[in-house]
Amino acid sequence: MKIISIIKQVPDAEARIRATASGIDLEGVTFVIDGMDEYGVEQSLRLRETGLDAELISIALGPKRFEEAIRTSLAMGSDRAIHIETDEALDPITQAKVLANIIKEEGAELVFVGGKEADWDSAALGPAVAEALGWPHSDWTTKLVVSGSSLSVTHDSDEGSETLTLPLPAVVTTQQGLNEPRYPTLPNIMKAKRKELKKLALSDVGSPSGKTQLLRQEIQTKSRLNKVLTGDAAEAAKELARLLHEEAKVI
Repeated sequence: MKIISIIKQVPDAEARIRATASGIDLEGVTFVIDGMDEYGVEQSLRLRETGLDAELISIALGPKRFEEAIRTSLAMGSDRAIHIETDEALDPITQAKVLANIIKEEGAELVFVGGKEADWDSAALGPAVAEALGWPHSDWTTKLVVSGSSLSVTHDSDEGSETLTLPLPAVVTTQQGLNEPRYPTLPNIMKAKRKELKKLALSDVGSPSGKTQLLRQEIQTKSRLNKVLTGDAAEAAKELARLLHEEAKVI
């Protein structure tokens, strides 16, 4: 079995992001592997540790700097990696089409995608990859077991959680609760430098046209009303409820 983990490199959660007239200023920002994607890499490792005969492949679609995140996945334990290098800011639907081409070419049977991309703040990539491939998909997965040619998963839903059985091949989006990703050890970091990292250009895997045009980027700011409620607690609570309902219209 081939298991593919889709990974991205995103700004560290503690980094300060600045918006300028020309876009987002990333000067001096520290980049790391997307935390959601780490759950996918970890789960692929755990499946193999249960005795599953599997080759583990990390795939990234993005600029040259993504190589750092790729090396992190290799140091965690992935066998090899593929980097589709591009500086184009592709929307999730276009990314999915590109990734689906390489997934088909590799003949993978299971694909892990982070539940929510930190760069787009979107949960679209996993379902979009599944749609592009025509495969079943489990989102926000918290438990996973491979049994023969099928997959048993538990995932979060609006009502709580559901347990599903999916035929392979399938796409699974991962999240916190599925596992606890391991830290790469120093020996594995050194071994990662010798593992295969295949470089491809966007033109090598289809180059579909993007569906989204970026017009402007800015940090959202809202002015405060600075209203102070007076009176006793009961009166203040009643007035607050009225303001939230009639003026703010949030309840």
